[in-house]
Formats: sequence, C-alpha cells, structure tokens
Amino acid sequence: MENLRGILMMVASMAAFAVEDMFIKLVAVDLPTGQVLLFLGIAGTPLFAALAAREGKSIWSREALAGPVLWRNAGEMIGTAGFITALALVPLATISAILQATPLAVTFGAAVFLGETVGWRRWSAIAVGFVGVMIVIRPGFDGFDLASLWGVLAVIGMSVRDIATRRLPASISTMQVGAWAFVTVAVLGAGMLLIGGGAVWPTPAQLGLLCGALLFGFVGYWTVILATRVGEVSAIVPFRYSRLIFALVIGTLVFGERPDRWVLIGAALIIGSGLYTFAREQRLRRRALSMRPDAG
Repeated sequence: MENLRGILMMVASMAAFAVEDMFIKLVAVDLPTGQVLLFLGIAGTPLFAALAAREGKSIWSREALAGPVLWRNAGEMIGTAGFITALALVPLATISAILQATPLAVTFGAAVFLGETVGWRRWSAIAVGFVGVMIVIRPGFDGFDLASLWGVLAVIGMSVRDIATRRLPASISTMQVGAWAFVTVAVLGAGMLLIGGGAVWPTPAQLGLLCGALLFGFVGYWTVILATRVGEVSAIVPFRYSRLIFALVIGTLVFGERPDRWVLIGAALIIGSGLYTFAREQRLRRRALSMRPDAG
C-alpha cells in the first residue's frame, strides 16, 4: 500500500513538473530567459527558506559554502539556463525526451568522477541511451535543430547537480538545498539580464503564467520528496519517466506539436536503457547487501 501511495505521488509530481514546463514555455517566448529565472528564483527562495526554518535549519549557514554544494549550484545554473532556453525554442516533447537521458549521464559521471563501479551491461545501456539522444536531435540531418543542443546542455548541468548531490553532507536538509538552488537561479537570471538586457514589464497574463510555473514547480518538488519518503526507491523511480507522457499530451493539446517517429524511437531507447540501468543498479545493491556479514 505504501508503494502504491509513493507511485501515485511520483506520477502526480511528474504531472506537476510537466505543467510547470508548459507555463514556462508559454511565457519564455515573450520574456527574456534571465527575467524568467530571476522571477522564479526570487519567488521560490522564501518558500523553501520557510520550510527549512520549520525543520530548524537556516539557509544562512556555512554549509552553503561546502564544496559539493557549490558544485551542485554550478550544475543548477548550467542546467536551468539550458532547460529554460530550450523550452522557449524547442518542442516540449523533444526537450522532455532529451532530459530523460539525465539518469544515464549521472551513472556515467559517477563512474568517471566518483569512481563508482559500472559493469559492461550498464555501459552498454548508457551507450544505447546516448544513441537515443542522437536520434532525437539528429545532428547532420534535415530534422536537426541547433537549438536542441540547449537540451543537451541542460542534461550536462543537471547531471553535475545530481552527482554533487550524492556528496552533500547528511546534515544538510532537502529544503536548504532547494532554497540555495533558487538563490542560484535568481543570481543567474540577474547576471543574464545585466549582460543581455531586454527586460520588459510583464503583463498581468505573463505574471499569471510565471505564478503558475512557480506553483506547479513547488507542488512537483514537494510531492517528489513525499514519494521518496513513502515508497521504496525501486518501486517509484521508474515512474519518473511518466513526465515524458505528460509532456507529449501537453505538447499536442496546448502547442499543437506532432512528434515524428524519430523522436518517439529515440525516447523509447532512452527510457528503455534508463530503466535497465536502474534495475541493474538495484539488483547489484541487493546482492551487495546479501553478502554483508551481518545480513540475515
């Protein structure tokens, strides 16, 4: 029963994130990327700071300067900038398909930079997943859109973020991490506006879209935390890929997108290889636990 609750929360979280993407895509067409980031950062920081305070944690802590935190924030900057820019320029289904490669990139990065052991099966799955990404963006072919490389940049940044997250001290709470991430996004947005300019006074409709993105982003973040606390990881994580399904539906109904067969084939390869990699990691983890002297 707990796993079912966790699965439902995970699916709800992915639906909320997909709706957040929709709002950002709608507003990023008319507002500079830096302005969108600045708004989300300024509005999101107090929310997570308040939640951290409820846990007895302060965001004004020396832990904010820890190496893994700084690396995580750097990845957040790169990933968010790439993602928001891609949302403004690339079909929602395409960018969502590319982002599904993030877990594969994290496994790759953990092996290369953290020294984690990855066998030939998972290396093969990673290779298949990256082939899927190439099929989606199709470099060198007629369907290639240079703007889709912003999605690849988003995957790189988010992978750096997630790898650094594995090295965060246990004393740092999730809400502190969330607050620092939004501060980072605000700083990035302000820097982009200072360099590129182009800020405009948002209309009431644009403010509504920005608030919608903030609301659904918060709901998504909150429910994914609840999902991981309620259900077993092996049961709930595969349902992260439901985000692509929601993106396909929203892209079709709201933006009139019609993903071609290559996007769907590439997405299938990415998701399939990601699920295999996750299943393999879980199997190896269970085997390692069963071999511990105190097991049983």
